[in-house]
Amino acid sequence: MGMATKDIANPSEEHLMLREMVREWTQEHVEPQALEHDRDERFNSELLRSMGELGLLGISAPEAYGGAGLDAVACTIVHEELSASDPGFALAYLAHSMLFVNNLAYNGTEEQKARILPKVCSGEWIGAMAMSEPDAGTDVLGLSTSAVQQADGTWLLNGRKMWITNGCIDEEGTPADVVWVYARTGEDERGRVQMSTFLVEAGMPGYSVGQKIYDKTGMRASNTAELVFDDCVVPAANLVGGVGESLLHMMGNLELERLTLAGMALGIGRRALDEMNRYATDRTAFGSPIRDFGQIQRYIGESWAKYRAMRAYIYDTANNLVIGTSGQRLDSDGVKLFATTAAKEIADAAMQVMGGYGYVGEYHVERLWRDAKLLEIGGGTLESHQKNITRDLLKDDEAVNR
Repeated sequence: MGMATKDIANPSEEHLMLREMVREWTQEHVEPQALEHDRDERFNSELLRSMGELGLLGISAPEAYGGAGLDAVACTIVHEELSASDPGFALAYLAHSMLFVNNLAYNGTEEQKARILPKVCSGEWIGAMAMSEPDAGTDVLGLSTSAVQQADGTWLLNGRKMWITNGCIDEEGTPADVVWVYARTGEDERGRVQMSTFLVEAGMPGYSVGQKIYDKTGMRASNTAELVFDDCVVPAANLVGGVGESLLHMMGNLELERLTLAGMALGIGRRALDEMNRYATDRTAFGSPIRDFGQIQRYIGESWAKYRAMRAYIYDTANNLVIGTSGQRLDSDGVKLFATTAAKEIADAAMQVMGGYGYVGEYHVERLWRDAKLLEIGGGTLESHQKNITRDLLKDDEAVNR
């Protein structure tokens, strides 16, 4: 008599069906194009737009606006499954669905949501978020892009944003259809920098692509760009929330961003482990399958333990994260801190087990290895997670024993 099993990565029948649907779609549509788009440093915008038909582009947005209204576990599942085939494409999906669509769904005005959400949920528009700059990343209050309100109510935006995923959507320098932009709008009464959030749309005067960034180590199937705002005129109706509310928007959204980036790491780790495990059976040396050798067993055994640990921690966090709220930073930062490095280490072990085959594109793991490194930098550096966790444990010293 079998015991009932509980799987925190698929806590309901709906979650399991979603995983099976995305896995099947990924095998059919994402896997075959991954190698060439990495090699050519090209973003497959058509493939991303086609995910609108699956209802995945607005996975967490309310159904009333064309979204799927799903939870943090569902978001994590989709990122894991896409990333097991093509982390670069998964990153473009994350920038659109998490950094833009989810942000708008939970922080936008009714008018903004009614006008823009249906377009980004269907795939008609591709979205991005612009926070980092050439001279500021982790230090959010060090951002220099500014917005000044004019007599007619419009805002004049000036500055440059850097490392923006989906910042341009092709090789011709076409900018993202819509960008969620953080800019300085002055100081509050206590002299602290005041950040406000703006929706900048393609066609607004003064909004352009400075350059597409080439020669990235990994994530080459996603476009990364510098965006330029040169006296960019933004209508008053495109200010999100009130003046000075950016930090609230960031805090509410960053936790889901970090969880799904960790979900991407999980996909990388799972795929690398799978490739290494199969290779160790097929390959023989000195008359035996190489999985019979202790040194190979160490790579596989350690990788399995890391994979299972990251999976458990990620989905435990996902099951407890309520989208649109903040307060889970200890674990949203914790999963990203642990899983990103674990994914890199598993991909590295896979390359070692596979030898020369591990070092060439056709066998996938070298691409996974290159892509994994970005996750220790983008969406929050390892160092920022270490700082946040240590700070939060000071505020909540009971967290350890709870």
